[in-house]
Amino acid sequence: MQSPLPVRNGVNATRLRLPGDGPWDTALDYVLERFGHVDPDGIVDRFERGEVVGLGGVPLTPATPLTAHTFIWYYRELPPEERIPVEIGILHQDEDLLVVDKPHFLPTTPGGMYVAESALVRLRVQLGIPDLIPMHRLDRMTAGVLLFSTNPETRGKYQTLFEKRRISKEYEAVAPVREDLELPRVVRSRMIKSRTYLLAQEIEGEPNAETRIELMESSAGLGRYRLLPHTGKTHQLRVHMASQGIGILNDSFYPELLPQAPDNYAKPLQLLARSVQFTDPLTREPVEYRSRLSLDAFSAA
Repeated sequence: MQSPLPVRNGVNATRLRLPGDGPWDTALDYVLERFGHVDPDGIVDRFERGEVVGLGGVPLTPATPLTAHTFIWYYRELPPEERIPVEIGILHQDEDLLVVDKPHFLPTTPGGMYVAESALVRLRVQLGIPDLIPMHRLDRMTAGVLLFSTNPETRGKYQTLFEKRRISKEYEAVAPVREDLELPRVVRSRMIKSRTYLLAQEIEGEPNAETRIELMESSAGLGRYRLLPHTGKTHQLRVHMASQGIGILNDSFYPELLPQAPDNYAKPLQLLARSVQFTDPLTREPVEYRSRLSLDAFSAA
């Protein structure tokens, strides 16, 4: 459903579904009961200023009945964010596609305590492209090649590539070497990830996650690995490496969840989305985009 409010400062308006009935006479009554513990005066002010709108951009007033609208939109009041000291590198840009090098520590999209400090919002503001949308995601702690659509009219053609797994991805990782582990190997397992739990888990059942692991070189007990995922489950590469006894260097989740601590920018997770390959759906030409970043832990070994 298209928002009637434009992107503001790189951030989409928030959509809220109102209940069809209930003990609230007005939309304002419902919003105050649900969110009034945060900033009741601010909520009332926004309704009085006409900053809360329904479908078609119709402003709501404090007296608008609850049942007048099914969905409403408004801009959240965002707290100040400390800038994450990393920069995004642009690898390719045209009227349909933007390809960037996402650094470690920067989330792909807004979430939780990170809104302005996300790759999506930074790039919308930096490039002046409010319609920018990511074609896939990288974990906040993972760096490397990330694709965005810059044109809503051609977006579906690129989305189809991901939906039908017509994209080849290659990752690199630095992790310990196990002399007794035969490589290359393909790891398959069934993985689940709850929205309410930090970690992905492997369970019994039909595999839904597959990764090929290759050791490219080793030095001083560390290896530089090529990881070729056939599927794209959350934390898949981190889980599969840890399951083989070669957890990725500086991983605070796998194989053991470490106590929460401030980001250590000197020790990023040693996982990099090295390249993405596909046949461009518009030009019909094969393309490859490769990261210019590197994993420093192996070169320092």
